Amino acid sequence: MSTTEHPAPSRLRSWMLEGLSDMGKGQGVTGPHATPEPPHRGQAWYRVMCLTGVDYFSTLGYQPGIAALAAGLLSPVATVVLVVVTLAGALPVYRRVAEESPHGEGSIAMLERLLTFWKGKLFVLTLLGFAATDFLITITLSAADASTHLVENPHLTEALHGQRMLITLLLVALLGAVFLKGFLEAIGVAVALVATYLALNAVVVAAGFWHVVTAGHVVTDWSHALTAEHGNVFAMVGVSLLVFPKLALGLSGFETGVAVMPHVKGDPGDTEEHPAGRIRDTKKLLTTAALIMSVFLIVTSFLTTVLIPEKEFESGGQANGRALAYLAHEYLGNTFGTVYDVSTIAILWFAGASAMAGLLNLMPRYLPRYGMAPHWARAVRPMVLVFTLIAFLVTWVFDADVDAQGGAYATGVLVLMSSAAIAVTIAARRAGQRGWTVTFGVVSAVLLYVTVVNVIERPDGVKIGACFIAGIIAVSLLSRLARAFELRVTDVTLDPLAERFVRDAASRKLRFIANEPDRRDRAEYRDKIEQIREDNDLPAHEDFVFAEVTVTDPSEFEGRLVVRGEVLHGRYRVLTLESSSIPNALAALLLHVRNTTGCTPHIYFEWTEGSPFANFLRFFLFGQGEVAPVTREVLREAEPDRARRPRVHTG
Repeated sequence: MSTTEHPAPSRLRSWMLEGLSDMGKGQGVTGPHATPEPPHRGQAWYRVMCLTGVDYFSTLGYQPGIAALAAGLLSPVATVVLVVVTLAGALPVYRRVAEESPHGEGSIAMLERLLTFWKGKLFVLTLLGFAATDFLITITLSAADASTHLVENPHLTEALHGQRMLITLLLVALLGAVFLKGFLEAIGVAVALVATYLALNAVVVAAGFWHVVTAGHVVTDWSHALTAEHGNVFAMVGVSLLVFPKLALGLSGFETGVAVMPHVKGDPGDTEEHPAGRIRDTKKLLTTAALIMSVFLIVTSFLTTVLIPEKEFESGGQANGRALAYLAHEYLGNTFGTVYDVSTIAILWFAGASAMAGLLNLMPRYLPRYGMAPHWARAVRPMVLVFTLIAFLVTWVFDADVDAQGGAYATGVLVLMSSAAIAVTIAARRAGQRGWTVTFGVVSAVLLYVTVVNVIERPDGVKIGACFIAGIIAVSLLSRLARAFELRVTDVTLDPLAERFVRDAASRKLRFIANEPDRRDRAEYRDKIEQIREDNDLPAHEDFVFAEVTVTDPSEFEGRLVVRGEVLHGRYRVLTLESSSIPNALAALLLHVRNTTGCTPHIYFEWTEGSPFANFLRFFLFGQGEVAPVTREVLREAEPDRARRPRVHTG
């Protein structure tokens, strides 16, 4: 609720704050500095699929090689296991997430509802830490892998040798520049890249199968070697399950799929409360992407296993990290191979676009609402700059090394997928859907197993995730502390009796008494009035209205304020309010009364006993404490003009 006029912002500031993110949709204007959002038009689901697909589909650039290194001859079988988990596990989970959380918050919002108070906020911040790990490492890892493809191209190896770090930083900067230009440009680029990349992969697959058919012995050689090494089908499946955690990167893309779902257009009749068309089209998006990726994963893992010598997958080999590029050069010539390299480099670079879109949609939905980020964190462009700078730092710390970031990436992906599976299991149980509860419970167990195994094998992922979590919590608490005295009430509504109290009192002088509701008997109100009159030397004929605030959830930062009036014991007029903070509620009430009546209200307090520091901590954590000076400070920040500021009296 704005109280004063501010000078017109500069052109740079206006440009930076132009185009707010979608986090406030359906929630009204949030906070004293918020501005209304422009109408949301959205994009067709298949275009948004391309945005998340640049992350999902780009894993074809390295997934077949990872599978070959992890499973060897079993790579196709292990990939089939991965596809089964994708289609029978991850896909149903995220279709349910899209249905339960259609505004892009994902499973985090579903789990947030289970916990309240500060424990709920810290839990969400922890999940946001893993989400930041997933999304930011997607940006840096993909850019690093793109630079690796560029440096290892036969035509550029000599010219670009030793420049991987510089190239990676440049690619990250270009990605940020695209989002600074505008989100529609990002989606348009994604559509072109995905269409080109999938078409080129289809050509490589066709050429590979033609070679398999014309040289039939490669399949026979592979099957004989596989049988000799593992004996029977059960042994093959067992070993595939053991190596499955190493293939978990092939599951990436689902979390960004639901994170960017607010950009799906849906139906004309959709509302933010009931976006049925958006939910339906997001399910199409997730299913189509999963089916396309599953087909490509199976055929490419088979082709790379039977056509590429095993030693070429190892470090220093020509197929290390670029198995399909190896086939493109081998069977379609260096010209086509170079075109394929360019396409792979482009989509790997732009894979960070879906991650950036996920960050821009996810973080502003939580941190500003918790008071744990500045109000400008709702705007796209400042957040793009922040995330780009963090990506620079991550790239520098890991020296643009793809392998060094793999553990952190897998950990972030698996933790988010496990939390999603648990969330939908709980949702199905609450809905009384026994079959889905059992199904999602099994999927949760599988994903938790994969997560634990991945953490044991690559503990660096948890360490990196812990750094992100610690950073988010530290910055969030510091931001909450810096915004402690900010007016947090978005709207004030008085019921008819409360309005009558204010109107009657305004005909004389508006005097409120801040009272902590206790017994609420006649003696409490009588003694309070006598004490206020004595402490402030007020004549007996002065009239008062009591204001009583009940603290609800003090961990909440912003919210609406509903004021109800009641008459107690036949003579005492009382305004009752519910809020997360007593001082903020009282300050908002006083400003609202001043704005509606044109009179300057007065409010009377008693000093609170105890240590000022301890009382401030009580205010910061529990919404109460030293109410009088904090109320005055909130008013001072909200209304710089001393002449128009409501009066605070303390005796």
